[in-house]
Amino acid sequence: MPRRDTILVHGATPFDAATGAVSVPIYQSATFRHPALGASTGFDYSRVDNPTRSELEKTVALLEGGKYGLAFASGMGAISALIKLFRPGDHIVVSEDLYGGTFRLFNEFYAHYGFLFSWVDTSDFSRVTAALRPETKAIFIETPSNPMMKVSDIRLCADLIHQRGGYLLVDNTFLSPYFQNPLAFGADFVVHSGTKYLAGHNDTVAGIIVHSCDAYDEPLRSIQRSEGATLSPFDAWLVIRGIKTLGVRMERQSANARRIAYYLKENPRVEKVFYTGFEDHPQYALSLAQARGHSGMVSFYLKDKADVPVILRNVKVFLFAESLGGVESLVTYPWEQTHNAIPESMRAAAGVTDRLVRLSIGIEDVDDLISDLDAAFSPNSTV
Repeated sequence: MPRRDTILVHGATPFDAATGAVSVPIYQSATFRHPALGASTGFDYSRVDNPTRSELEKTVALLEGGKYGLAFASGMGAISALIKLFRPGDHIVVSEDLYGGTFRLFNEFYAHYGFLFSWVDTSDFSRVTAALRPETKAIFIETPSNPMMKVSDIRLCADLIHQRGGYLLVDNTFLSPYFQNPLAFGADFVVHSGTKYLAGHNDTVAGIIVHSCDAYDEPLRSIQRSEGATLSPFDAWLVIRGIKTLGVRMERQSANARRIAYYLKENPRVEKVFYTGFEDHPQYALSLAQARGHSGMVSFYLKDKADVPVILRNVKVFLFAESLGGVESLVTYPWEQTHNAIPESMRAAAGVTDRLVRLSIGIEDVDDLISDLDAAFSPNSTV
């Protein structure tokens, strides 16, 4: 089997057999002609299956070391499909420090249908254990977490929930399959916001599920085709194109993030920096054990809340925008943007305060990025 970097470039199918095209064709068709009654080419209707989307699904499954891949119109669509594998009355332990949209989906929608959720710091395994109930059917973790960069032990969580006949779901968006493969550590399902590192160019929205559970292949595909939250052929092609450069992008973003994390650590207006690549990070050794890198994500507390609008207004190379993982560097204010759906008390308990700023480091010249932050931090900067 080809190695990871070769799979990134060539995907599951290196070229189109019919034409020799080295770029996967965009099958922009809603329907497909049947050769005869009772006969099919394998594709009938694009909501059910599409050749371009199928190629993306197979490629990400290969990268994650799974048997099955499913591509959705968004990461939230992928997570919603996963939760439908469970039933009202089932209990799921969830990382308290995770994307606010996931919290909103669970708390404002599935909780009303009788699903039960406990929100805990899953980087503290004793808290995960303490949160279990007789009706617990799954653990859902983000690792590293968004935006506090906490790392949860995939193997321990998997072993714990498997002892009870349950499943471990891992959001692998922050590291991508280039740096981390949760299935190799016992996870049952891996989910991605394909919008982020996989696509990598801030130009499409996508979600991915990868797993190796034979019993759940057809149920998940039934959910996918019945609800219709499938990824369009063109968007699937954009993600495939993005994956070709995932390795070189992640290496550059990771290197840039390391420089910027150490720069912020020495900045007198910064109180604390959250970055998994610091040797004094609480889960640094765990990061090295289950991941191959630290991606481009850095968060930090400002000493003075008044500096928040100053920095957001004055950055020029960094773009003040939501999302992450693209080639452009972004600065985000989780308190009002990505995590606003989480109650204030929960945000504060998880460390998401009104002094927290999150950076997604891109592939620009790192000295330009540091100069941009220097200018934004300048005492002469004003709102």
